[in-house]
Formats: sequence, C-alpha cells, structure tokens
Amino acid sequence: MKENKKIEIHSPMIHVTGIETEGCRQFLGIPYAKATRFRYALMIETYEGVVDASSFGNSCPQYRQFYPQLDNPERLFYYREFRKDLTFHYDEDCLNLNIFTPVNAENCPVAVFVHGGGFNSGSNQEEPFRGYELAKRGIITVFINYRVGVFGYMTHSEIQREYGRDGNFGLDDQRTALLWVRKFISSFGGDPENITLFGQSAGAISIQYHCLNPANTGLFKRVFMISGAGLFPKFALPRRAEDTREYWLQLMEKTGCSSLVELRRIDAAAVLSAAQEMKSERKDTLYNTMPVIDGFLLKKPVDELISNPIRTDCMISFTNNDMYAALMAYIGCQYGRANDAYICYFDQDAPGDDNGAFHSCDLRYLFGRLEQSWRPYTERDEEISCQLMDYFAAYVKTGNPNGDGRPDWQPCKNGKLHVLQITNEKTSMGKVSYPKLGMNMIRKGTPKA
Repeated sequence: MKENKKIEIHSPMIHVTGIETEGCRQFLGIPYAKATRFRYALMIETYEGVVDASSFGNSCPQYRQFYPQLDNPERLFYYREFRKDLTFHYDEDCLNLNIFTPVNAENCPVAVFVHGGGFNSGSNQEEPFRGYELAKRGIITVFINYRVGVFGYMTHSEIQREYGRDGNFGLDDQRTALLWVRKFISSFGGDPENITLFGQSAGAISIQYHCLNPANTGLFKRVFMISGAGLFPKFALPRRAEDTREYWLQLMEKTGCSSLVELRRIDAAAVLSAAQEMKSERKDTLYNTMPVIDGFLLKKPVDELISNPIRTDCMISFTNNDMYAALMAYIGCQYGRANDAYICYFDQDAPGDDNGAFHSCDLRYLFGRLEQSWRPYTERDEEISCQLMDYFAAYVKTGNPNGDGRPDWQPCKNGKLHVLQITNEKTSMGKVSYPKLGMNMIRKGTPKA
C-alpha cells in the first residue's frame, strides 16, 4: 500500500493542495461559496493564495449537533451505519465540497452527489461518501455540503422584499455548487460538459426539483435519483413560500427575536433549540423546513411541473424496505416510465439484522464501502457492489450503464416498464411487485437499533 502524499494543482483559476492515495487524488473541504445566515450564497469566483484541501470542511449546524444521537433508536441505527467514529465540525460557514479524482485525470466525466437527510440534516463527510472506487473507474466524484433545516429553508417577508424571493437557501446552494463545478472542474481534470447529478433521499428529491427548473437546462447531462423520484402525495409537496411564514414567525417568537435582523445575529444554538421545541408542538415542522414554491427555483407547484422536466438521461432506484417502500416503488416507476429512465429495484437484504434492504443501504454498495461497515457482507454483496459501480460508471460516461458482460439493463421506452432487479441470488430484468414491497414494509418496518 502506497503512503499518502501531498499533491498540488496550480491552474489559472485555482491553486489547491490535496492528498494522493493509491489510485485516487482527494481534495477536501474546498469552499465553493460564501453565505451569511438567511442570505443567498455568492459563488467564489477567484481564490487568493493556496487552498488547503487536505481535511474535511464544516457541516451545516443541525439538530444532531446539540442533541445526542443515542436519544432515539432510529438515529442510533443510522449513527451506527454512517457516522460512528467520525468527527464532524459544524459552522454556518459550511458551503464546501470534496473532490475525488483519478490520478492523472484528464477530461474525465464528473458525478456530483447531493446527500440526503430529510432536508434537515446530513453532511458530505459521512460514510460512505468517498470516491476512491469510482476514481479507479475513471470518474471524478464531487460531494457537496449545503444548508439544511432552519438555516436552509426559512421564509420571511423581509427576505422576499430584499431578494424578490424567499426560502430555498439549501436548494440554491446546491445549484451554486453545480455552477462552481462547471467553472472549476477542468482544473481537476474533469469535463464540465459531462456532469451527472445524483443523490439519495432528500438529495434525490432535490435533483428532481432541479430537473423542473428550465433555467438548469444544460447545467447537467444526466441524473440518478436514489429513493426519491416521482410525485409524492399532495401534502408532502412543497408549499408556497408565503404559506410557511407563519411557522417561522412562531420560531422567531420562541427565540425572543422581533425582527429578521435580530434572528440573523443570535447564536445558532438558540435557533436550533427553538426549532427542536416546536417539533414537540407541531406536526408540520418537516413540511416547513424543506423546499418551497418560490417563483424562482420552483416556479409553480410540483404537480404542475413534473410532466415536463428538462431533458436529461435518467436513472432511478429504490429498495425493498425503503422509506414508504410501496409508495417509493410506485411513484418511482411511474416517473421512470414517463421519462425513459433506467430503473433499479434493490432487493438485496443487508446482512446482520432483520431490516432488509433499508432506506440508504444501497449507498455502501454504490461507493464500494462495504469493508468500512460493521455488517458481515458476503461475496455476493461484494459482487453486487462491483456491478453497481460498473453500471454507474458506464452510465456517467455514456448514458448507457451496460457493458463488460453485465446483465442487460433495459431503459423504459414508449411507456413500457423495465426494471433491473438486484437480489441475493442474481441480477436480472424483472417485474416489480408492489404488494410484495408493501408486505416488506409492514413486516420489517422502521430500522431497529
């Protein structure tokens, strides 16, 4: 095993130092924009001096920063899966990204990942967000941080007056990161004309919203939405910005702030404490701390826009014990059928407990990070991981995931549904059974600690 060594990129646009490991170069914590609280981000256009990209950057302040992971079995489950033994630093100066490239990368295709977390948590530093194995397949991977929760989605009439829109700071951060990648990725050996935008859960939902914005035409060439594609029930769709302001006025009242100016100045812990208190008082907290119809990034209600997304290659996946498993499968297949997507049903139960193919379990397979888990993965799991990475790498390069003797993966065409099924026995084209998915959801339920 080669020792890590310091490496340097000195281009006309950016001078940055990173680390080279065997088969991969990594540049961590690169700031892509600056933003103060409840203001829209400004992309960094020029850099002075050398950017040290040898360690992870800050994550957006969020509830898990102040409330222990062990107070809730569900949080304990995902803590063990993706955050145990990792150290996170939280600060509102959190708009940074991590880039993983092949050694001697030249005009490589680029995949930009948007993490999940229900729009209220998450970080680009979590396991398994590493691009080592995809770099070996010729792919540059970029993992972005963006604002979440109260810092990502507040709405207020003063923000509207100041900017002509309000809310969607987190969604706007994601778009800003994409603009940064388009401008700077060639310095890292990437092809700015061949960008795939992919993400999971809230990250996948975000990507779908970006696909509904005509202003994003040409910003990315392909998408891969993991456990988050399709039209959710009406109550779960973005509300109009002005319809969420009452929630935020109540939050301000709890903090003792009478104006947005005051709320921008108080300690982040006080803001998060007020939001946490409101979770026990209101059942609609989640629907007020997520993207809104702002007339800018989301111009109209999603159900009016979803039938006419911008033209991109499209890939969709969901798992057998996904969050709202039967619904996720149904809406994903409906959306995929309408958009000639490649659809994958991940039916490989994760070993080690009885939670099946739980929501997010496929991420370790996609990034080749099985060995970093506590779970007793098998040779079949390793085979699936390699298949998924090979499929994805081919898709990022050409828009077609097939090749090298892998089972043929057909896209939906002319409204006809085709689904690749990955199981503990084989990978093949098959038919999705919604009742089966529904029974799995009922039988297994929420992941157990």
